[in-house]
Amino acid sequence: EPFTIEEMAVQMHGRSNHTILEYLTGQTLDFAAAHELAQQKEAIYRQMCLALGDDFQLSPGATALLDWLVAHDIPHTIATASEALNVAFFVQHLHLERWFDVDRIIFDDGTMPNKPAPDIYLRAAATLGLLPAECVVVEDSHSGIQAAHAAGIGHIIALGPTLRQPILSGLPGVGQVVAQLGDIDGPALFTRA
Repeated sequence: EPFTIEEMAVQMHGRSNHTILEYLTGQTLDFAAAHELAQQKEAIYRQMCLALGDDFQLSPGATALLDWLVAHDIPHTIATASEALNVAFFVQHLHLERWFDVDRIIFDDGTMPNKPAPDIYLRAAATLGLLPAECVVVEDSHSGIQAAHAAGIGHIIALGPTLRQPILSGLPGVGQVVAQLGDIDGPALFTRA
């Protein structure tokens, strides 16, 4: 039976591979089994991305927002449930080094609890030299929004299609919901005192 959009959003999107694979199989997996399945899953995912050709690109509005953040010297990073291999893949193919200090990207390195635990955002804030309350998080997953809220992030922007926006806006801590990154008004959001 196929998964519902809501089930995927709540149970899989933004979660670690280990968590996703245990959900999909209905079994408790040891590290070795989960790791092997995860490597297969992620290899297929990367192949699918490359098969998109020119359609494999950043989300609409991402380039303009990232250019604006860099031009205005706004500290920023990526905090992702992805593993190092996928981070390296995206850095290489989407040229993320244009906007990000690659060494400061926070990813699933196996040393911290997965979303919805707040650790990933606490580490990202510390990496940027900011308090969580001083940070803005743009998140497209339920577990990520829960993690940002639990971390005490100052402003959480939920990213999602119009159909999902009523659900996203009802999640604790969400201050804004946008359909695409181009809907984020950098100057209004990041005014400095």
